[in-house]
Parts: sequence; C-alpha cells; structure tokens
Amino acid sequence: MRKFILMGSITLVSIALDQFTKYLATLYLMTSEPLLFLGKSCRLIYSINHGAFLGLGSNLPDNVRNFIFSTLVGFFLIGFCIYMLQQKTMSNLQLIACALIISGGFSNLFDRITNNGGVVDFMYMGIGWLHTGIFNVADVAIMAGVILMIFNTSKTTKEEQTKA
Repeated sequence: MRKFILMGSITLVSIALDQFTKYLATLYLMTSEPLLFLGKSCRLIYSINHGAFLGLGSNLPDNVRNFIFSTLVGFFLIGFCIYMLQQKTMSNLQLIACALIISGGFSNLFDRITNNGGVVDFMYMGIGWLHTGIFNVADVAIMAGVILMIFNTSKTTKEEQTKA
C-alpha cells in the first residue's frame, strides 16, 4: 500500500504540474516573444517538439515517429509500471525515481496524443557555448528520476563493496 500511495502521489503531482505549466506556456508564450531572464541565460519560449530529446527523430516520417514515440513509449511505460509494482524490495529513493520517470513519460505521451504527435516545450537555459535544448517540466522529472536511479545504484554498489 505504501508503494501505491508514494508512487501515485508523486505521479499525480508531477503530471499536474507539467500539464499546468504547458497550459500556461501555450496561453502566454505561443503568441509572444520569448521572455528573457538573467541576461538571456534563461528563456521561456514556446515550441512544439515532434521528436524526442533535443528533437531527435523529428525528421522521421510521421507514421514511424508516431509509432516509436507514442506506441512503443506507451508499451514501455506500462511495462515499467508493472515491473515497478511487482518489485517487493524497492527503497523509497527507487520508488521516487521510478515515479518521476513514469510521470514525465506519461505526461509527454499525453501531449503527443493530444497535440498531433508533438510535445509542448518552453524552457531554455544557456551560458555561452553551454546550453540546453528547449524542454519542459516532464523532461526535468525524467532526468531527475534517472539521476536518482544512478545515485541509488552507485550508493548500493559502494555499500556492497564495503560489506565485502
């Protein structure tokens, strides 16, 4: 039961936050000039991304792109949820990481289904040659989940080496 409450709470909050910020971006940024902060280092700029991370795959034919980014991603997310729920010994950190990955994935999948295969992106950061692509809150959730998973794996490996 603890697993369902923790996972469900994080997933619902994360999806709601992502969808709300995408709604605001569509409402206020779609027809305006980019908003610049910190000397152009942070920008809010409306964009529809038909590809994956940094537009990867956006040039694929529509049917191939939709199959990969909607159908396959949907099956992966459902499989990941089933796997996660069947695990008996997941730590809270692992649950949080998985919930963030799942919430970001499902929120972007919802966008693809409702936006003709595209995802609303609106945040950009950069200083000099170091910069991000345009991204959204779901992307942040996914990356945070992946970083937590890596941290947890690293921590677990170090603990096992210490015991040995």
